[in-house]
Amino acid sequence: MARHRTNRNRPVAAPAQPKSFKKVNDNAAGIDCGSDAHYVAVPADRDPQPVRCFGAFTADLIALAKWLQACRVDTVAIESTGVYWIPLFEVLEERGIEVKVVDPRRLAQVPGRKSDVLDCQWIQQLHTFGLLAGAFRPMDQIVVLRSYMRQREMLVRYQAQHIQHMQKAMEQMNLKLTEVISDVTGVTGTRIIEAILGGERDAKKLAALRHERCHNNAETIALSLQGNWRDEHLFSLKQAVDLYRYYRAKVSEVDEQIESHLKKFQDKSGGLKLKKRPVQRSSNAPCFDVRQYLFQITGVDLTTLDGFKSGYNMLDLISEIGTDMSAWPTESHFASWLNLCPGIKKTGGRRLSGQRPKKAVRAANILRLAAFSLAKGKCALGAFLRRLKSRLGMPKAVTATAHKLGRIVYRMIKYGKPYVDAGMEYYEQRYRERVMAGLKRRASEMGFELLPMTKLELAGTGRTVPAIELPPAP
Repeated sequence: MARHRTNRNRPVAAPAQPKSFKKVNDNAAGIDCGSDAHYVAVPADRDPQPVRCFGAFTADLIALAKWLQACRVDTVAIESTGVYWIPLFEVLEERGIEVKVVDPRRLAQVPGRKSDVLDCQWIQQLHTFGLLAGAFRPMDQIVVLRSYMRQREMLVRYQAQHIQHMQKAMEQMNLKLTEVISDVTGVTGTRIIEAILGGERDAKKLAALRHERCHNNAETIALSLQGNWRDEHLFSLKQAVDLYRYYRAKVSEVDEQIESHLKKFQDKSGGLKLKKRPVQRSSNAPCFDVRQYLFQITGVDLTTLDGFKSGYNMLDLISEIGTDMSAWPTESHFASWLNLCPGIKKTGGRRLSGQRPKKAVRAANILRLAAFSLAKGKCALGAFLRRLKSRLGMPKAVTATAHKLGRIVYRMIKYGKPYVDAGMEYYEQRYRERVMAGLKRRASEMGFELLPMTKLELAGTGRTVPAIELPPAP
């Protein structure tokens, strides 16, 4: 019996393939960076030796740039390896050469090219045909701000480690100060630790140094300060305190640099001043007015967005994404770059997985922290987070809320319109209306009609009565 060919086995006419790729960048070069050497490849017709190796010293980088200019190269693709590409990037950019930084994970997917020479030739070939996409890098003014912000983040992290060392030294002496006060670096904790390092051992005298707003009374604090005063632990406590103060002083120096650099940005506020509002100040917050500087460099008050009321985390976000949104055509492109969109893995018209690709994006982490802070917020975004948390769990709800925050930030910066919170009650009402509309549509499809519980229609009479007033029995 002859088998009939089904539609699934039907031959499909393949589209015509191009005979050869079209060159997009005729003057392209490829560079494979390293810690001590850079391998560079230019078009074969530009030099008798189209592949060369240059050292990593500054004089070698200048010689590399001059050779590229002599070979009439105007665009370069660099494989990003650690931080070794940054000095070369800056040297080439100063000389007017367009530089694209390429993710090495995409290049590693092509097998058979393992040596450095073949790598730089492969990069040059792909870049010639326009098959490489450069990574995002903001303008130089934002790059400087980003460097200061990352330096500050590192110092704050080191500072926090020495707070833990202070707590460890006191626990070893059985001083339970961390159990009776919320912050050992606050007013009460600082006074007591300074007195301990000054030689005071009387628990009652130490407890008398408490601030009047401290929750626990002097008797409770005195009980926690009866410890074993060993010299080695006191020495560890003193060194931890000294290092904490040192890093705190360095954080203040970075704050001065950040404020000085923010003054160099173009003022887009039109000379307007923001009204001060009461905001809970963090102990690690900068000493200058972050809100006003953000308003000046963007032209919109970004701190009206829930989750960014203090302004510092928004300044950290601006240092990562910049103020020019032209790098992303739409807010969907921006959300995709943040890696906050669900993954799309399909085959045969069927979706296999929605897992996002593993990619660390600092801006996305900032948005996630802001989204997590809305867990108890009485705002529309807080209600959105809690609704998704009940259905999807906290991790996915935080990612979805961060995705929404990212799209709002994109619109605020690009169009210069402030965010107006509709309120938790408004969001809940809109959600209820959407659910009711869906229920009515489904009931209509099944031939039913939904009526509110407040009224009932008497069959055959056309009259409606309140639901609590039942008609008399026949």
